[in-house]
Amino acid sequence: MKKLIGIFFLFASLSVFAQKKENPLVQFTGVIYNADSTNVIVPFVNITNINNHGSVYEANYKGYFSFVVHEQDTLRFTAVGYAPVTVVIPASVANKSYTAQIKIKPQINNLPVVRLFPWATTDEFRKDFVTAKLADDDLEIARKNVSRAALFASQNTLARDGHEIQSANANQFHNNIVNSHSITNPLLNPLAWGSLIKQIADGDKSRASN
Repeated sequence: MKKLIGIFFLFASLSVFAQKKENPLVQFTGVIYNADSTNVIVPFVNITNINNHGSVYEANYKGYFSFVVHEQDTLRFTAVGYAPVTVVIPASVANKSYTAQIKIKPQINNLPVVRLFPWATTDEFRKDFVTAKLADDDLEIARKNVSRAALFASQNTLARDGHEIQSANANQFHNNIVNSHSITNPLLNPLAWGSLIKQIADGDKSRASN
């Protein structure tokens, strides 16, 4: 009985091998394009021959490939960012050569959100949370901006605006007008005192000459 089972498996293996040999070889050649645009090629696409023990080939940087397969082999085209495409080599290929344009469609994969925290443990987070300094609200910020120290610092650092410049010019112009028409006290003028003393001395001389 065991011999019969062994002979059966032997014939089954030989039949499978013979069936595999019946499929003739074909030169499979083609170019891989983006399915959304026929003018855009997709380079370095992996091509897996599922029927030939998972043999893997790769298209070049221009999307071109050429290798030998068997008729009715199933080939799978895969690339990062694109949906996989499966192509089956037809039977009875003329001239033992099969050429095709392979179009693969872009595929968007939404990855899960990953959030990174700067705390290694919950204790570190609790410590930082307790000692954290809260930011000022809008009312506190406004109060600090109109404080005496803030206004004084702004007055010393900020340039004068147009209103301040106009007021300063008007005051200067007013002072110039007032000073130009004012009468100076001669008693406060040293030149006037010198002139008075000279007049007194000249008067004494004039009386002595008489």
